[in-house]
Amino acid sequence: MDGVEIEERELLSDRIRNALTDAIASGSLAAGTALDEQDIADRFGASRTPVREALRQLAYNGLVEVRPRKGAVVTRMTPERIAEMFETTAEVEAMCARLATYRMTPLERSQLMALHESSAALVEAGDYDAYDAFNLAFHEGLYRATHNGFLAEQALGIRMRLSAFRRTQLRHGPRIHRSHAEHGGILAAMAEGDGEAAARRMRAHMLNAANSLSGYIADHLGIHSL
Repeated sequence: MDGVEIEERELLSDRIRNALTDAIASGSLAAGTALDEQDIADRFGASRTPVREALRQLAYNGLVEVRPRKGAVVTRMTPERIAEMFETTAEVEAMCARLATYRMTPLERSQLMALHESSAALVEAGDYDAYDAFNLAFHEGLYRATHNGFLAEQALGIRMRLSAFRRTQLRHGPRIHRSHAEHGGILAAMAEGDGEAAARRMRAHMLNAANSLSGYIADHLGIHSL
């Protein structure tokens, strides 16, 4: 298999993973739903290889459970559990914002600013997938700027568990625009050396994401879940 074929398979795997992620996070694929590899492959015009890779990634993020001889099923994730996870990540990310304010180097600050500025075009284009990738890079950069390896590992671990729901909430109304503006507010506080303000704004940023997810689910399923 040459490099082009591998890249195409990886892109298809990402597309399948993203589609399943949105369906699970919105609730249209309910807990306990069996995910048949061949059915998914047929739907996307793919072989079973990229489907298996997509399911492996979803299992890593806790969205599906792969059972021996039974295949993959959607994990049960209650609204209460999701709310608890968002509350936890809000506090962890607030801590990261506060520490990064005082510990980041001028180069790290300028890199975060440049990354933020480059994302404006993605917001205007409504490119949710690209903005989701940017969002991960932005927060990872902030974690590194804490210069606390253990905290960075924990923050990233929680973030990955919530990755599906973070991605989905960006699709609710003007959330992608508000997310970008909130990043700007966090960076402004950091540039002023106000770690407490940066922490407050980051905490609000994460809780706003949770509220947006609740709105997205309500709009698509007609229920209020969070």
